[in-house]
Amino acid sequence: MFLPRRDTLEKYQLLAYLAAIATGLLAGQLLPTAATLGERALWPLLALLLYSTFTQVPLVELRRALADRRFIGAAVLGNFVLLPLILWAGLPLLPDEPALRLGILLVLLVPCTDWFITFSQLGGGDARRALAFSPVSLLLQLALLPPYLWLLLGEPVATAAARQEMLLAFGGLILLPLLAAFITERWVAGASPRQRLIDRLAWCPVPLLALVLLVIAAGQVQLVSASLGLLPPLAGIYITFLLLAAGLARALAGAFRLPVAQGRTLAFSLGTRNSFVVLPLALALPPGQELAVVAIVFQSLIELLGMVAFLWWIPKQLFPASAAR
Repeated sequence: MFLPRRDTLEKYQLLAYLAAIATGLLAGQLLPTAATLGERALWPLLALLLYSTFTQVPLVELRRALADRRFIGAAVLGNFVLLPLILWAGLPLLPDEPALRLGILLVLLVPCTDWFITFSQLGGGDARRALAFSPVSLLLQLALLPPYLWLLLGEPVATAAARQEMLLAFGGLILLPLLAAFITERWVAGASPRQRLIDRLAWCPVPLLALVLLVIAAGQVQLVSASLGLLPPLAGIYITFLLLAAGLARALAGAFRLPVAQGRTLAFSLGTRNSFVVLPLALALPPGQELAVVAIVFQSLIELLGMVAFLWWIPKQLFPASAAR
């Protein structure tokens, strides 16, 4: 049986996601039971998606990751101080719709911990630094997201978001898969035959995310149809974010005197967001907040298109090899 290479699968993942969304929308229109069946499958799929994703983050290497203080310092400052400040300054420009605003902030406040490593490698970055930063980034975003939402949206919104269903989603779909991934990594550490398990799990995020998008599209077909007019302004917000992230990476790389490869990695870190880690939180929001899901799913699609552009722009224009000389 023919199986694609994993890097080929990751290279064409955007097409897989678009096909999944189109299939889900069609199924939601033609099969009345699709939404009910999808609802039952969604949470197990999300748990598997996050577990397989977290196993690709070297959690057991956290102490070693902190050794390169210059790059880690630039990445932490950019992702967890400066970008949140930029989002705070841009709040008046965001849509007035509370659910959309919450979804935008949920997804833009948390940096990616997995596919930014792939893009860093494809874009001539330093994949080892990307791997090192991933566990630091994951733990910081889990700790800082609640206070960020409280500071940016105010106590009433943050309190409303922190309802029982959302806390259960955070515990059951983020903390438990994170703990299971950590236990898996400890179990395979130093055992070559067991390492194959991690390698096999690396194949799972793309097809699992495609299935999640299919299920969401099937269940939210009416909402998606009604929200088409919101997509152009959302696209403008996300494209602006990508441009600001790239400019910030250029400035930080100069300030911290990072080598070219590390500057490229920083640009991919600031530009990519952890959309499917916050997706379970958006799905657990109270009724009437469904537009947050639309904002998060659409961001992931715009981001992937942006990364296609980044793969040319970052190494050719923003951080050219000639700058290293």
